[in-house]
Amino acid sequence: MAKEVGRKVIASNRRARHDYSILDTYEAGVVLVGTEVKSLRDGKASLADAFATVDDGEVFLRGLHIPEYARGTWTNHTPRRTRKLLLHRGEIEKLIGKTKEGGVSLVPLSLYFKDGKVKVELALAKGKKAYDKRQALAKRDAEREVARAMGRAVKGKYRR
Repeated sequence: MAKEVGRKVIASNRRARHDYSILDTYEAGVVLVGTEVKSLRDGKASLADAFATVDDGEVFLRGLHIPEYARGTWTNHTPRRTRKLLLHRGEIEKLIGKTKEGGVSLVPLSLYFKDGKVKVELALAKGKKAYDKRQALAKRDAEREVARAMGRAVKGKYRR
């Protein structure tokens, strides 16, 4: 069997970028059992309610839903079990310091295969207020309108 290369996204948490302002991102490995990997290879996972915590010097991913493997037997996994994340000691120490400050969460942004191994992109994020979200939407709309106008001007369809 040929070795996998590259990055194949399994699931992404688009809602996280809307609800949080991203301060920093980390790539972490995930400790999984066999049927979880097989289920992920089928492209099934949900990061909707997932979050990460730092407990006793280790980082854990909670709320990640990986459905049971369809062709699994009694060895199948539980869909929402707590999974350990693999990070370097220095990264964990940094995360401990930042999360102790308060108002900061660890949110998974995406789950993907990288060179055949399952990785999660973890973000150090601060929650947005409602007015922050409105400002972000207004800024995005303004940028889109400017891009449209520039496109029309380049095509010669813009009238003064």
